[in-house]
Amino acid sequence: MGWGDLGVFGEPSRETPNLDKMASEGMLFPNFYTANPLCSPSRAALLTGRLPIRNGFYTTNSHARNAYTPQEIVGGISDSEILFPELLKKAGYVNKIIGKWHLGHRPSYHPLRHGFDEWFGSANCHFGPYDNKQIPNIPLYRDWNMVGRYYEEFNINHKTGESNLTQIYLQEALEFIYSQAVAQQPFFLYWSIDATHAPVYASRPFLGTSNRGLYGDAVREIDFSIGKILNLLNLTGIAKDTFVFFTSDNGAALISAPMQGGSNGPFLCGKQTTFEGGMRVPGIAWWPGHVAPGQVSYQLGSIMDLFTTSLSLAGLEIPRDRAIDGIDLSPVILESKETERPIFYYRGNELMAVRLGQHKAHYWTWSNSWEELSQGINFCPGQNITGVTTHMQVEHSINPLLFHLGRDPGEKYSISVLSTEYEDAVNRISSVVQQHRDSMVPGEPQLNVCDLAVMNWSPHGCEKLGKCLTPPQSNPWKCVWPH
Repeated sequence: MGWGDLGVFGEPSRETPNLDKMASEGMLFPNFYTANPLCSPSRAALLTGRLPIRNGFYTTNSHARNAYTPQEIVGGISDSEILFPELLKKAGYVNKIIGKWHLGHRPSYHPLRHGFDEWFGSANCHFGPYDNKQIPNIPLYRDWNMVGRYYEEFNINHKTGESNLTQIYLQEALEFIYSQAVAQQPFFLYWSIDATHAPVYASRPFLGTSNRGLYGDAVREIDFSIGKILNLLNLTGIAKDTFVFFTSDNGAALISAPMQGGSNGPFLCGKQTTFEGGMRVPGIAWWPGHVAPGQVSYQLGSIMDLFTTSLSLAGLEIPRDRAIDGIDLSPVILESKETERPIFYYRGNELMAVRLGQHKAHYWTWSNSWEELSQGINFCPGQNITGVTTHMQVEHSINPLLFHLGRDPGEKYSISVLSTEYEDAVNRISSVVQQHRDSMVPGEPQLNVCDLAVMNWSPHGCEKLGKCLTPPQSNPWKCVWPH
């Protein structure tokens, strides 16, 4: 389970008692990472165990640009990719996704074509409302058929922030878990809610209950929901048979802060960047009777590891016909064993930085352009660091910028190129980078082409609801990704 645009650090308090309890009963990963500073590529990486540059969730239209799956995108998850619910399904698991899919909205990309048996949610972000003429409102689905659209059957009040979507998603989760428990059926639940993604929302009982405003209200409701889910696992007697992992698809979106975004604590910048605030995310493993309570592991972990770890815990083999970037964390989670591994920070088609141990080397730096900054688009508000949070794409391949993240989690003090520490660390990292680049075979980019005709005009099931809309003529173009 997890949610989008979540800040990493917050004070343990009444705001998130259930997440605090989950961490105290399991293992906390302070060094956990997403695979990309944006939502769609990270979700593709989670489900395939592969970097977005391999699974096709990137663009080559411009250098080092973040890209995702808005309504007008033509591409999506390729049939050549293997998603771990596909493998779980073959082993007898029943799989359900609740919430945002974000791996393409056209019929060939539907989650029920990629290993899931059930779905309640949407293929896109909950942006809107739209006029259903120039742009259609985004549909929500139950399995194959749409059941309504955002801002129509499923409202989000922009003025008050009120929406009951998280409660709907919670009820879907509880009913699914209960039915599988009664049937003694192995299952995988991907609880992919998005209340903390702008426009942020919460249901009426949670509005105004947090000191953090609407964003805090949304976090409190998610925390409440997690408590309900874990409690049901205990009540049905299947907690000791159920591995649960909580994480996020990217760091907090500081551009939406403070009302619509979270905090990344000591880390630099936020979503959209390859600084720590954009890619270091929460990680909590919970499995009573298997994961010893109250543990903190400083193992470098990645959202892609959930692919490999889940298959390992299910007793299934990892695909051998392709490069898999995720590692098996089960020895870490079950035996507290740690292993050295790199973390690769990609932005679009460019390897921006690499972490190995405590050291992180930046080969490129870029927050966003001067032009965007002049328009008020700032991914690093209040955090300008000369030569680091650059507003032009700056290459550092000859002498990478090096930081020690233990001493300097905010990436403020680069290590001198004249020091022995710099030489030793860069030599170690450079060897890893060279090996990585030599073996890299990029996938076919899926996020290059846009077309208004492929938007959500007439989703499957729209006929029954009288919700079909007339699409425009197809006129594809190269998508423009500004940052």
